[in-house]
Amino acid sequence: MEDFKSGFVAIVGRTNVGKSSILNNIAGQKIAVVVNKPQTTRNAIKAIINRPNSQIIFIDTPGIHKPKSKLGLTMNDTAWESIPDADVILFVVEATSSEIGKGDQMILDKIKEAKSKTILIINKTDLVTKEQVFNLIETYKNEYDFKAIIPTSAIKKLDIEAILHEIEKNLKNGPAYYSVEEYTDQTLRDIASEIIREKALKLLQDEVPHGIFVEIEKMKKSKTRENKPIFNIEATIYCLRNSHKGIIIGKNGQMLKKIGTYAREDLEKELEEKVNLKLWVKVKEDWINNDQFVKKFKTTD
Repeated sequence: MEDFKSGFVAIVGRTNVGKSSILNNIAGQKIAVVVNKPQTTRNAIKAIINRPNSQIIFIDTPGIHKPKSKLGLTMNDTAWESIPDADVILFVVEATSSEIGKGDQMILDKIKEAKSKTILIINKTDLVTKEQVFNLIETYKNEYDFKAIIPTSAIKKLDIEAILHEIEKNLKNGPAYYSVEEYTDQTLRDIASEIIREKALKLLQDEVPHGIFVEIEKMKKSKTRENKPIFNIEATIYCLRNSHKGIIIGKNGQMLKKIGTYAREDLEKELEEKVNLKLWVKVKEDWINNDQFVKKFKTTD
């Protein structure tokens, strides 16, 4: 098809500006972990959107932040590398900023350096006045020749069609890279791991979440006694210290049970099958600076 378009779109921005919520809204289902805490996304996650005349592959990158560990450095590297590699950038900023902050300026400088086709998404417009949004649009307009500037609110649902239309306008003719049945390049193990981590992030105290890593030890489909399909999943939640292990397990194992219950409910929706989930908690001191663990978050593309 001559007028069929395709390409890769990187969603970039500081931590906690709403990149993953935007990706999930566009995809119409959960692709990325969404938690109201910074540095949630650790890998560049792909969502594949198939439209009548295009295939758009979205890459949700880790939020740019001041790294304090090897994991933080790897996350930043993943985000920076996505900018020159993408066909189009969705640069997400918060409407609550009255000016271009230091973190946003760093990202903007990388975009300028790569001369990337960029659509600016001003998120969280529900938190400010129209005048504040207008002033921010004017500020950014003076900094770069954006292909479009779209004010929106992920929490109140985006104008998805407007975003996709602008992206399509800026893509070149090309083939479909993935089958139309595919919606992400994540494996079922990746998805299971992220769902468990999301529930832990939502339920645990602030000092614990970013020191956890979930590894799927076993994921096997079998049959119940009633001959119905079931996924048997065993996973380990790694944490940085013994005190964190106690918090994750909770009194009489109640916290771990709660994490498991919420994760199982989401997994059953995602897999459309019954799930038997077993969780363990292990301490892996300073894993965020351990090359063997951190390399799991490096992009291979």
